[in-house]
Amino acid sequence: MHEESKAAANGCSKIRRGAQNGAALLALMEKTGYSMVQQNGQRKFGGPPPGWEGPPPPRGCEVFVGKIPRDMYEDELVPVFERAGKIYELRLMMEFSGKFIGVCVSLDNCRLFIGAIPKDKKKEEILNEMKKVTEGVVDVIVYPNATDKTKNRGFAFVEYESHRAAAMARRRLIPGTFQPWGHTIQVDWADPEKVVDEETMQRVKVLYVRNLMISTTEDKIKAEFNKFKPGVVERVKKLRDYAFVHFFHREDAVAAMSVMNGKCIDGACIEVTLAKPVNKESSWKQHFNGQISPSSESLLGFPNKEDGTQKSLGKPASLPIRLNGQHSPGPPEVERSTYPIFPGIKLTPISMYSLKLSHFSSAVMHLDYFCHKNSWAPPEYCLYSTTSQDGRVLLVYKVLISSIADDSQSYFMPEKLCTTVEDAKELAAQFTLLHL
Repeated sequence: MHEESKAAANGCSKIRRGAQNGAALLALMEKTGYSMVQQNGQRKFGGPPPGWEGPPPPRGCEVFVGKIPRDMYEDELVPVFERAGKIYELRLMMEFSGKFIGVCVSLDNCRLFIGAIPKDKKKEEILNEMKKVTEGVVDVIVYPNATDKTKNRGFAFVEYESHRAAAMARRRLIPGTFQPWGHTIQVDWADPEKVVDEETMQRVKVLYVRNLMISTTEDKIKAEFNKFKPGVVERVKKLRDYAFVHFFHREDAVAAMSVMNGKCIDGACIEVTLAKPVNKESSWKQHFNGQISPSSESLLGFPNKEDGTQKSLGKPASLPIRLNGQHSPGPPEVERSTYPIFPGIKLTPISMYSLKLSHFSSAVMHLDYFCHKNSWAPPEYCLYSTTSQDGRVLLVYKVLISSIADDSQSYFMPEKLCTTVEDAKELAAQFTLLHL
C-alpha cells in the first residue's frame, strides 16, 4: 500500500510539473511572439521569428547544443541563448541529464550518400526515384564507372534544399523501409567537402580532371591541355580515371579550366575544376565514398618538386612504417588513449560496421569497412613471395574485391615488395583503396 501511495504521489508530481512547464512555455510564446510546434520528435521554436523578412539565415549560422538536462525547456534555454544574439529557430531534442552542455558549429549537411544502387541506372532515373519518396531534392550527383562509362559506380549523392530535408529523407530511406528497383540501398550522411579559404584558392595553379578513360595517358592529357596555349602545362599526374594537371602560371590554369571543362578526351566527357589543397588532416572518406575531391597531390603521395621529398602516401593515421626505404608518415595520429572502466558504466554490444572511419587506424580495417558499406564481399588477400639477391624473402599481397550486386571482380596489387607480412598487407590495402 505504501508503494502504491508513493507511485500516486510521483504521478501527481509529474502532472504538476507538466502543468507548470506548459504555463511557462505559453508565457514565453506570449512574451516573444514566437510560434512553437512539435513535429517528428522535435519541438520547434520560431523559424522564422515574428517580423522576419527575407530568406532564412545562410548555412553556417546554426550550432548544435548537446547534453541538455531533461527537465530544462525553452523557457530556460531561450534566455541563455539570446545572450549570443537573435534566435531564428530553436529545435529541442532531449539528451543526457546532469552534465555540462557541449556546443559546436552544426555541419548543416544537406547531402546524403546512397550506396548499393544498380549500376545500370542513369542520373535521371535516380533523381526521379529519390523525388518520389523524399521531399526537397535539389540534385543527384552520379559518377560514371572507371572502366565502363555507360554504368555508374554503384552509389550517388543526393543534395537537398536544407539540412532538415536531408535529415527527414535519411530517416525515410533507412535500409529495409525503401527498396528502389527491388534493391536494398545503403544510406548515410555524405562527408562534407573541405572548405578552403579564398586566399589559398587564389594561389592554386593545378587543375583536377575527373572522368578520364583508364587508357588515356599522361602525355595525351598534357597535349590536350597544351592545345589552347602551347607550353603552359608543367606536368601531369594521372591515377586511374582522374588526374592533376600542373601549370606554370595560375592565369593559364584558370583559362584552361574554362576551355577544357566538358570537352571529350578519348571519348570521355571530362570535368575540370581547380584542385583544392589538402592539409595533413584530410579525411580518407573522400576516397572511400568516391569523393576523390579536386585536391592537390599531397594526399596521394607524389614527389614534391620544391623540396624533393615524398609526401604522404595517404596511409591511415598512426602505424608509420618504412616500405622499401620510403617513409610513409600518413596523416597525424588520431588520439589513441586508454580510459578506465568505472563501476556502473554500461557497455553495449556494437558492430564494427556501425563505427565511423575515424575509429580505424589501418588501411586493412578501412578496406573491410568500405567493402561492407558498398555491399561487396569482404576483400580476399592472396600472398606471393620472391627471393631477393641477398637471400631475403620478399612479400606482396594481391587483393580481390568481389561485388555482390553484379558478380564483378577486381584485382589490385601494389608494385612494391615488403619484408614482413604485416607491411605487405597494409600496403596492399592502401593501394586498393586509392584505386577503387
